[in-house]
Amino acid sequence: MRDFRQLMVWQRSHQLVLRIYKMTSTFPADERYGLISQMRRSCTSIPTNIAEGCGRRTDRELAQFSQIAMGSASELEYQLLLARDLGYLPQDQYQPIHNELVEIKKMLNRFIARLRDGG
Repeated sequence: MRDFRQLMVWQRSHQLVLRIYKMTSTFPADERYGLISQMRRSCTSIPTNIAEGCGRRTDRELAQFSQIAMGSASELEYQLLLARDLGYLPQDQYQPIHNELVEIKKMLNRFIARLRDGG
């Protein structure tokens, strides 16, 4: 069992969740049960799955939950693009958060590879 709070990928993804919650609070109210809800669920799923994997017994299980987190990150990547294209998120706000998400996905990818290689 690992302390998920010690993992940089968890820390960065947790900060991303806070940014997404703040950002989506400015979206139109009629998106409350649509895009806002979807974005919040997918971004929250990233650190949640990392945390759940850390509570499991093996690196294999942690890698599996980290892979689920990667899927959620990909969902969020599309949802950010959609929010931008719908005009809810200006390009100057979209780009930094997209860049951060891409960096988190790279970190997750390296973390998963390390877990699967046994180290």
